[in-house]
This record gives sequence, structure tokens and C-alpha cells, in this order.
Amino acid sequence: MAKNPKCNGIAAATAVLVSALFLTTFFTLISTSTSFVFTTKNLPLATTKKSVLFLPKKTTTKRSSTTTLKHLIKRSALYQYQSSGDTVEGETYDLSLFSPCKINLFLRILRKRPDNFHDLASLFQTVGFGDVLHFKLLPTETQDADGNSHINSEDELLCDMDGVPLDKTNLVLRAVDLIREKTGITDKFFKVNLVKQVPAQAGLGGGSGNAATAMFGVNELLGRPATHEQLVEWSGELGSDITFFLSLGSAYCTGRGEIMTPVSPLPAGTKLIIVKPNIGLSTPAVFKALDYDQLSTADPESLLQQFLSGATVSDVPADAYVNDLEQPAFDVLPELRALKDELETVGGFDRVMMSGSGTSIFCMGQPNDLDAFMAKFGKRDDLSVFSTEFINRENGEGVWFEGEGPPLK
Repeated sequence: MAKNPKCNGIAAATAVLVSALFLTTFFTLISTSTSFVFTTKNLPLATTKKSVLFLPKKTTTKRSSTTTLKHLIKRSALYQYQSSGDTVEGETYDLSLFSPCKINLFLRILRKRPDNFHDLASLFQTVGFGDVLHFKLLPTETQDADGNSHINSEDELLCDMDGVPLDKTNLVLRAVDLIREKTGITDKFFKVNLVKQVPAQAGLGGGSGNAATAMFGVNELLGRPATHEQLVEWSGELGSDITFFLSLGSAYCTGRGEIMTPVSPLPAGTKLIIVKPNIGLSTPAVFKALDYDQLSTADPESLLQQFLSGATVSDVPADAYVNDLEQPAFDVLPELRALKDELETVGGFDRVMMSGSGTSIFCMGQPNDLDAFMAKFGKRDDLSVFSTEFINRENGEGVWFEGEGPPLK
């Protein structure tokens, strides 16, 4: 596993981050009950203080028969901090955490490195669409029905989404292992129930967000043996994007994505819609098709300043929305380019761009005619549509990411 690269200035950046994230309410959120109102269009309505969420039509879950509707919108109160977790299918968990996903407002590929990774520069932003992880610290010993004692010596991972690996290939279990290894607390094991909403191969960092959430949650249940600064440092050993999810919600990421420089949080509540084709693309396949001669020449520091200097992201010029991975993704999957072109014709969207390595396309703003938009895109069997907004923890105050998570199973 590649180690987190050392670079000048990272110590200072993490120090700023630690001081900003001092409050103990970081990451801790719990879900509330979900209710639905059915309309004559067979489209449930939802009124929320935060984002409205269209569930993926192709996701198989165990939540309820209502998830079989072609379009489903959820209503839920804010996740807020409490010391105990939710009860899921009759089992009470110790801690329940919301795990947001992200978009890349710009993504520059700078060069290929000797280790075959790529140096990049990107502005990451969290959005209020994500998953929920429920954690339970397992007792040291359990008894079976015959009264025989058994020592708990492994973790258990549950997930309601088909196709999600439940073994050590899952970043959640690898994150749990990492915390045990780094803290030296090797005799504690956990049950984790992942209520999954973010699709795979979407360019939204769902798995990376889950890993960061697992690191934080396990550290909490172990009594916080690790500082936040240590969590940030260790996270780069798991993957490129994981470090970002320990930020305030907006961050300038370089290296492989694991070198994080905090920036002033972008305005929370900024609306966007994410459109995800049911087909995915693996990140290695996208990088394999990368044409280095077609890379943007825009200075990433200049792009960053354009996003930070405007009052809103709508003030940012169109040419600042750069994603060097659109070219290879569109070459591999031409229908993805066609989808972006189609979305750019929708009135009301300020900017339209692919996130990460795809295949999600995010659209800044809201369509002028939501009904017409849903009639054209929301009813397609090959697409899932998510309406959400920017979330952050400005000044480190309050709960971690005030956002929406999926209902319990």
C-alpha cells in the first residue's frame, strides 16, 4: 500500500485542520424516521430543511416495498449528534454516522509519476447525498445457544446494496484494521451496518467517504486514542480521496488527492443535481485512455482562486470548470458525452460537468421546469437522478455535515 507522501506545508495544513475540527461533535449524526406522501403521479413528495433525494432506481435494498417505485423522494429531519446509535432491524448500534459524497469542481491531471500514479490538483466539495454507517463494539466474548463461549476475533460488515463486497476488499473493513494497527488496540472488533445509497463507479467518492467515516467511528468507540491530525495522516494509506472526507467540506487536494489544503468553505446550500448513468467506468480504464496531449493548460492555482473569490459558484467563469478526465471517459463511453451535451441544453443549469473519473454528471443550479426535466431524465430507466446541495462545517461549529442520509433498512 502506498504511503502518504510527505511534502512541505502539510504539517501546517493539518494543524489548521485540527484546530478547526476540535469540537467533539465531528461526524456524529443519527437518522430519523422516514415518511412518504403519494401523489397522483405516483411520485412521493418531500419537504426537507436540507436536500431532496431521488433514490437510484436500479438499487436493490431491504428497506421496504416503497423502494420499488420508479421515482422516490425521501423526507427526513437533520442528522444530529447523540451518544448512542440507531436501532436497525431490532439491533441497537452504539454510533450512527452520515457519510457524504463529493464532487470535483475542477480536476487537473498534472503528470504521471514514476510509481504509475498521477499528480493531480482538484477542488473537492462535499454534498448532502450519502450513506449511513452504524457501528457496534462487539463484546470480547459471546455465548452460543448451547452456552459455549466464543472469543470475538473478527469484524462483521453488513450492507443493504447488492454487489458491495463484505470482505477485506471493502475499504470500511480496511479502515477498521488500520485504526487497530496504528493505535495498537488489537483486541477490539466491530459490527458495521452500511446503509448504502451512493452508487459505485460514479466519481463521487462514496467508498472513500465510507472509509473516512469508519476511521472516525471506530476511533470514537475506542475512546479516541488517535487525534484528528493522526487520522488525517493515516488516511492516505487507504486511498487517494479518503483524506478529503476528514476536512471541513471544501479542500484543495494535490498529490494523488491525499495531500489536503483546507480552504474557506464554499457556500452551503448551493443547489445542484447529479445525474448518474447506470453504467459505470473504472478509474484505471479512464486513466488508460488519457491523451496527455489533450490535457488542459490552465493553472490549478488560478482555477482555485476563481472559485474562492466569487460570492457564489455561479460567479465562476465557465472555463474554470475543468475536468481532464472527461476526454478519456467520453472516449471510452461516448454516450456519456451525449448525456452531458443533453444536460447542457436544460434551462436553469449554470454549469454541467462530469465528477471525478465519472460516470456522474453534476449540474449546478436547478432546472427552470422541474417537471419537464423529470419527464425527460427522471423517467429514463438508464439514469438515476439526485437533487442535493453543498454542505460544510464552516468554522468547525455544530454537527458534522448537516445533510441527508438514506432511511434505515
